[in-house]
Formats: sequence, structure tokens, C-alpha cells
Amino acid sequence: MKIHLSQFAGFCDGVRRAYEMISALDIAQAKKPIYILGSLAHNADVVREIHKKGIFKIDLEDFLQSKKGEIGTIIVTAHGVGPEIFDIAKEKDIEIIDTTCPKVIKVQRLAKVFSARDYSIILIGDKGHKEVEGINSWGRGKSRIVSTQEDLENLDFSKNEKIIVLSQTTQSEEFFEKAGNFIKNKFPDTQIISTICYTTHDRQGEISKLAQKNDVVVVIGSKESANSTRLFEIAKEKNPQTYFIENSNQLEKKWFLRVEKALVTAGASTPSWVIEEVVKEIEKL
Repeated sequence: MKIHLSQFAGFCDGVRRAYEMISALDIAQAKKPIYILGSLAHNADVVREIHKKGIFKIDLEDFLQSKKGEIGTIIVTAHGVGPEIFDIAKEKDIEIIDTTCPKVIKVQRLAKVFSARDYSIILIGDKGHKEVEGINSWGRGKSRIVSTQEDLENLDFSKNEKIIVLSQTTQSEEFFEKAGNFIKNKFPDTQIISTICYTTHDRQGEISKLAQKNDVVVVIGSKESANSTRLFEIAKEKNPQTYFIENSNQLEKKWFLRVEKALVTAGASTPSWVIEEVVKEIEKL
């Protein structure tokens, strides 16, 4: 059996940058206790590695309810947060380590700028996703978030409204294009800016081309990860023999019976060591 490993599998630049920033953090010099706001990446192995350094996970609600002195340092993940988090941290004398992906910061700034210019913002993204909520907050919380065809059909603006379309960086290119065409047809003067990360573009383009050329496709990632889920959906549509796993323990021997070619890819939150373990296990099978 020949195993083809995607050239784009694993950490994207944003997650890699965030992980390296935390790995290089001098714990002895940092103001304690140190917390990270949510998960740096949707991967249990990455979460465990960070915990080993003495950095503890805290959810948004507990952060908001914390009292002054209970948190020394807060780490903002690559997904980013809204401006209110920085304001609260300042009020509570909490040090901030901001690992927000530069590509996410770009979308946040666009949302802030166009909101200040009184544009109505349509944000193509997953409702409830951390990145989307952060971008929306930079746009003064007034974005119309579009995740489905029904959301598109429910869009309604007055004749004189100025409209701008932005997107979550890990959004499906296919849906973004479809949504853009729909919105342009309904509101012709709409401005559209594609803010999908080029890494997402490369991963989705590759999996779309290669899924059919292999007997089996294995996508490594968490079901909480938007970009990993999208890779799985694209591959599954092209090849029914597509499987979604988090690590090598979830591989099943029956998937590879009489298989000549297998494709392995992974989402942006999946570390290299998890990918290597999966490939080694498939080789054994």
C-alpha cells in the first residue's frame, strides 16, 4: 500500500506561531497564575503539552467572573478575541500574551474599520465559533453571521445601506463563493473581500483533487476544529471511503483491506507528532 501524505497537513502558520510563542515563554518570569483562554488548538495532545508547562485552561465565563489578583497572565489563542477582553484584563491588572493569528487580526481590523464607516457587515462563518465571535465583537457586534443557505435567504437590508462581506479565515471556499454570488445578486452594490487564509485554500484545493485518486482518505483532526471538519466534508463528498480521526488509536484495520493507495491529511490544529504516529500505524496495518 502506498501512503500519500498531504504537503499541507498539520499546523498552519498561525497555530505554529502561537505554539512556539507559548513554548518559548519563560514561566519563571511570567506573572502567575498563568491561564490560557480556551484551547490553543483543538487537539488534546497540544492541550496536555501546554498544561505540563504550568499553564491552565480557563473558559470565558470564568475569566469574566474572576476577581483582581486571581489571574496573573492570560494567553489569547490564535483564534483571537474581542476588544473587551483586553479592556477587562487591563482593569484587573492582568498581563496579556496575545498569540492571535496575523491573518485573523487582519479580519478583525477590517471589521473595525468598516463598522466605523457605518457599513453593514456580513460575516461568512460558523455561528458560535471563537474566531467569528471575536471578529464580530471588533465590528461592534453588529455583523450578520451567515453559516447556511437559510441565513443567506433571510438577509434583509434597506436600499441605502452600505454592505461589506468578510469571512472566517477557515471558511469553505465553495460556500464563500456561493454566498458571495447570492449576496451580489440580491444586493448589487455589495463589496466582497475574501479573508480566507491561503493555507485553508491550499488544503481544500489539494483534498478536492486527491480524494478521488486514492482508495482511502484519512483526515486527522478534532471534530471541534472548523477547518478539519471542512476537510473531512470535502473529502467525503469526493470519496465515500473517508475517515475522520483524532489520533492513531482510532484507526481500524478493515479500512485498509485490499487498499493500494491511501491519502493522509490533517487540520491546522494537528501537531506533527500525531500525524507521524498515524502514518506509522497505517504502515504497520
